Amino acid sequence: MEPVTVRRWAPRGAEPGVEEIALLAAGLGVSPLAAAALWGRGVQTVAAGRVFLDAGLAALPDPFLLSGMERGVERLVAAIEGGEGIAVHGDYDVDGITGTALLVETLRAFGAVVDYHIPLRLKDGYGLSAEALRRAAAAGARVALSVDCGVSALEEGRLARELGLDLIITDHHQPPETLPEALAIINPHLPESPFPARELSGVGVAFFLMIALRKTLRERGAFASSPEPDLRRSLDLVALGTIADVVPLTGVNRILTRFGLELLGRAGRPGVAALKAVAAVKEMNASAVGFRLGPRLNAAGRLEDAALGVDLLLETSPARAGEIASHLDGLNRERQQLEQETLSQAIERLDEGGEGGERSIVLADERWHPGVIGIVASRLVERYHRPTILIALENGQGKGSARSIAGFHLYCALQDCSEFLAGFGGHQYAAGLSIAGEAVDAFTAALDGVAHRILSAEDLVPKLSHDGEILLEDITRESLGELAKLAPFGAGNPEPAFVARGLRAQQISVVGEKHLRFTARQGGYSIPCIAFGMVDRRTELEGEFDLLFHPGLNEFRNNVSVQLRVRDIRPSV
Repeated sequence: MEPVTVRRWAPRGAEPGVEEIALLAAGLGVSPLAAAALWGRGVQTVAAGRVFLDAGLAALPDPFLLSGMERGVERLVAAIEGGEGIAVHGDYDVDGITGTALLVETLRAFGAVVDYHIPLRLKDGYGLSAEALRRAAAAGARVALSVDCGVSALEEGRLARELGLDLIITDHHQPPETLPEALAIINPHLPESPFPARELSGVGVAFFLMIALRKTLRERGAFASSPEPDLRRSLDLVALGTIADVVPLTGVNRILTRFGLELLGRAGRPGVAALKAVAAVKEMNASAVGFRLGPRLNAAGRLEDAALGVDLLLETSPARAGEIASHLDGLNRERQQLEQETLSQAIERLDEGGEGGERSIVLADERWHPGVIGIVASRLVERYHRPTILIALENGQGKGSARSIAGFHLYCALQDCSEFLAGFGGHQYAAGLSIAGEAVDAFTAALDGVAHRILSAEDLVPKLSHDGEILLEDITRESLGELAKLAPFGAGNPEPAFVARGLRAQQISVVGEKHLRFTARQGGYSIPCIAFGMVDRRTELEGEFDLLFHPGLNEFRNNVSVQLRVRDIRPSV
C-alpha cells in the first residue's frame, strides 16, 4: 500500500465575498484575517461572532437538560446525606482519568464518602469491571458512579443490581440499541436528551453532573454553614480531558476549555505543575495538552496503572507530585519506543502488499502491545488516509483500536460487522473492539466491504482545508494577535490556515536532516517559512509555487517574528 502524497486544497466553508468579510470584521472589531477564519467556521454574523469570541461560563446550558440527571442527582444527594459509600469507576485514558479525579475531588468537597477504581488495560480491558463492582459492594458502597464508560455494560449493569449497587452511568460514547440496567444513564447522545451540546467529553458530562448536584445541595441548605465549593477550580481537569479526547472544541466545549486552559497556565494544582515541569511546557495551549501533557497521563494506562494519573491530579504535596510525574515521564519514553517499533512493523507489512484491504486497514499481530496500537493506528491514518484498525493478539484473542477519516463513521461500521466481534464501542473517529483471532480475516473482508460501499476514490484523498487566499502583506503581528482570539484550536476549531499564491523561495536550507527552512517572497514582501518533514520536496521550491500554511509567531533568542508553518506546496498554475 502506497502512502498518500497528493492532497486536495479546499476552502473550509462557502467562500465569502470581500464585502461580507469587511462587514464582519468591522462589526466585531477584528482583522479581515480573523473574520475570514470565523466565516469558515460558520460564524457569519456579528451576533454569532460575539457569542464565539466572548461567551462565558454563564452561557453554559442547564445540566438538568441531560436525561437521567435529576434521578442521578437525587441518589447522590441521598448518599451524601446518609453517609453511604460511592464508588467511582473511570476509564484508563486521559478523559477517564480527569473525569475520575474531578468526581472524587468534588464529591469529597460535598461531604461524600468516595473511593475510585480505574481498570488495568491489560488485565481488565475497557469498560466497567465486574470485579471492581464486587469489591465496591464488599467494601460497603451503595452507589456505583461511572465516568467515560458504562453505556454498553449490559452484564455489569445486571451484576450491579444483584450486588445491591445503585448504578449511575455517565458516559459520552455512542449508546447501543439495548441500554444496561441502571438507576440513571446520563449521556448527551441518548435520543431523548434535549441537552444542546452532544459532543461533550466524559469529563465534561461529569462536570455537568457536579454542577447539577451542587445546585441541589445548595437548595437543601448544605452550604449554609460552610463555603460552597467553587467548581471553576475543576475546569483545568475538564480542559485536560476534553482536549486529549479530541472532541470538537466548539460551543460548550470551547467555553470549558478556554477557561480551563487559563487554570492550567497558572498550574495551581501540584500535579499539573509537576506534569508541566517534566514535559517542559512553557506556553499553555491546546497543543501542549494534546502533545505534551496528555501523552504522559495516558502512558500510565497504556503500560502500567492509570490510577497513577488520578493520584497525580489529586495529590496536594508538590514533592510527591514531582515523583509521580517523573515516573509517568519515564513510562511515556517507554511508550514512544514501543510505538515506533509497532509503527515500523505495521508499515513493513503494508508495504509488502496483500494485507489490510483496499479502502480500509486491519492488521493483527502477536508482537503488539495493546497500550500503543491506538496511537499507531492514528499514525497509519495520517500516512495512508484509510480507516485503520490494529489488533493486539494474545492466546488467540485480540484487542483492537480503531481510528477513522472523514466520511466513515467507525461506530456504525463496527455495528455492520458486529457478527465477527466479541464486543465494541466508541465514536465516529475512534473505537475499541475485542475479537477472536480466528475471526480477523472475515472481519477484515467485511469492514473493507463497508468501506467500499461508503468511501469513494475521492474520499481516500486527504483534504486540507483552509480559510481563504491572502497576500503575504496581510500577515502581521497585529493580525496574528486577532487570530489568536479564536483559540483554543483543535478538533472542530482547527488552527487557521491560508493559501498564498505565486511565491518564490530564497535562502533554502535543511534543518535537522528532515525539515526545510526558507524565505517566501511575494512581490515586495517576504516571510520566513518552516516545512517540517519536507526535505524531500526541496525541488518544488525551485520555481513559482503556492503554499498552504499556518501563520504564527516564532520566538528565537528573545526575538519574536512572523513565520509560516507549511502544510503543503504546489506549483503555481
